[in-house]
Amino acid sequence: MSRRGLAAVASVLDQAASSATNILVLVLAARLSSASGFADFSMVYVTFNVLLGLNMAYVGQSLVLEKGEGLGPACRSALGFTAAASAAVGALLLAVGLALAGATGTAFLALGLVLPLVLLQDGLRYCFSALRTPQRALAADALRLLCVVAALALQPEGASAGRLVLVWGLSALPALAVGLWLLRPYVRGSRTDLRPYLRRGHLGQRFVVEFAVGNGSSQLAVLGLGVFATPLAVGALRGATTLFGPLNVLFNSANAFGPPVLGRLGGKRATVRATAALGLVLAAVGAGWATALYLLPDRLGRELLGDTWAGASALLPATGAQYAAMGLGTCALLTLRVLAPKATLSLQVVFSLLSVGLLLGGYAVWGVAGAAWGLAAGSALKALAAWWRVTRLPAAAGSREPEPAAVA
Repeated sequence: MSRRGLAAVASVLDQAASSATNILVLVLAARLSSASGFADFSMVYVTFNVLLGLNMAYVGQSLVLEKGEGLGPACRSALGFTAAASAAVGALLLAVGLALAGATGTAFLALGLVLPLVLLQDGLRYCFSALRTPQRALAADALRLLCVVAALALQPEGASAGRLVLVWGLSALPALAVGLWLLRPYVRGSRTDLRPYLRRGHLGQRFVVEFAVGNGSSQLAVLGLGVFATPLAVGALRGATTLFGPLNVLFNSANAFGPPVLGRLGGKRATVRATAALGLVLAAVGAGWATALYLLPDRLGRELLGDTWAGASALLPATGAQYAAMGLGTCALLTLRVLAPKATLSLQVVFSLLSVGLLLGGYAVWGVAGAAWGLAAGSALKALAAWWRVTRLPAAAGSREPEPAAVA
């Protein structure tokens, strides 16, 4: 296998290790906690995922677009900004934890303490990606997976959400240490410069907008259910989506490796044929996975999610429909990214906000099941609109070299 092929395999395995970490953290937390305890844990974990996505958009995505040989200073500066920003946000979470009463407040306190550790450890992946050494990211993330599973598996049944969050965060220390050691040869002697991240027009600002409307809005809407409705709704929705974690690996891999492959096909017709076929495959996999989960015996379901299984299993038809639609939508947006990159932002804004409205409206009318079907409807409408936009592209779309991304 060529060096480029090995790098691609390492990148896919690294994404799989990262996704497996998120899945197993939630599965173990669900098994160790009561339904209410997992609801508290889920609220904190949703908050972390929003912060993780913001850091990925603002720092990670702009870092991997850096070009040239001397990427050491860029990596060192990216980690320096992540450390400073996560410390500031962690202090804010400590204040939130002190303001909230009970187990939820304690869990937010724990997140505030460990946030810099987990964000720095995750940020190393983008450094290694920019340096084109994904095998180093795989080594660190595989260690992270082993450590967090071992640490959570040692916790007693009925452990509080705060304790689980603290253990989850501290278990990132070995992977963080190894990752920094692996990165050291590339950043030795470099200076940290935070000024590019503070300037108006930094490229990450554009990516944050896309994340906020594409992913963060739905995460915040789910979190809002716990604040304004009931934390148990968050636990049920999070438990259901956790079971579909393997599909996220496929979606993320398509987004990561799709554009370079599709860019070599040349023209709209060949690109649309490839992405349409991939979309149908992903939709079929999503539907098949949902069917397998729905037919899973309750005994096995409780082994996976503990007390949360009862609420999550009722949402499987809706969540399965959502992921089938997401498979089609992911490939439609991937098509637009290759053929007409400027066409995706407006779709993300309109239909992500519509999904939030459908989620909250569905909950108001039909409860948690209505919220899940609202998310499914939002994903289906986004996929339909994206493919309609693909059909409106001129036949010559994508036949010339793409323009470099402009800084907003």
